[in-house]
Formats: sequence, C-alpha cells, structure tokens
Amino acid sequence: MSQYQFEWPIRVYYEDTDAGGIVYYANYLKFLERARTEWLRSLGIEQDTWLAHNIAFVVRKVELDLKKAARFNDELTVTVDVIKKKKASLMFEQNVLGKDGSVHCSAVVTAACVDNSVMKPVAIPTSILSRIETEV
Repeated sequence: MSQYQFEWPIRVYYEDTDAGGIVYYANYLKFLERARTEWLRSLGIEQDTWLAHNIAFVVRKVELDLKKAARFNDELTVTVDVIKKKKASLMFEQNVLGKDGSVHCSAVVTAACVDNSVMKPVAIPTSILSRIETEV
C-alpha cells in the first residue's frame, strides 16, 4: 500500500437509493469512479485532455464487498489508494466510509490504460506515471 491516500466526499442523493431507501449496490461503482476521477484531477491529470490523444483508463476488474448499507442524505468519504502499478495498468484499493469511519463498501479495482481508438492496452504515458509516482 502507498503512504498517500486520496479522499473524496460524497453525499447520498435520493436518486442513489432503491425502493428500500438504501444505496443501490451499482451506485457504489459510480462513487468509486468519481473518486478516481477526482484523484487524477488532483494530480493535474485531466482525462478529457488524454482522450483527445486516444489515451483512456478503463476498468478491467472490480471486486466489491458491500458491508453496511448507506442511506439517503448520508455523508460518505470515498478513498483511493494505489496498491499496484504495472506497465499498462493500476490497481486500487478503495473504501466508502461513513462519518464514523465505518466501512460501507470496500473494493479492489484494476484499471487498464488503453489506446481508445482500437481499445488495446498501451503503456501508461510517462508524464502520467511520473505524476502518480510522486504521490504514491
């Protein structure tokens, strides 16, 4: 695990919940995605800039463990921690935490760097990797 852990606040909106008033399980994936996007942004990496050069990060694998239901209007924190770097992929450990620090959801996410025009893996550009490595 890295020494650096990014945190992003999320509030549960009504649209995030199911008929029972709890966060619908698939919406945790959205929370995780938003936090990874904001983590990249915090490093000065804007995805739309790289998309213009046909470089994209796509989720390849997700292991999701739902531990505690979150409800409408809950204030949550989503963490992002890089746990493995490879030539063309990054592996993250992420958690969705309640205000009291309880874990609502934990995940391990692998994101691959691809040439978006052909959807084939490519090496993570050096300029992106160097920014990530300064924080990890």
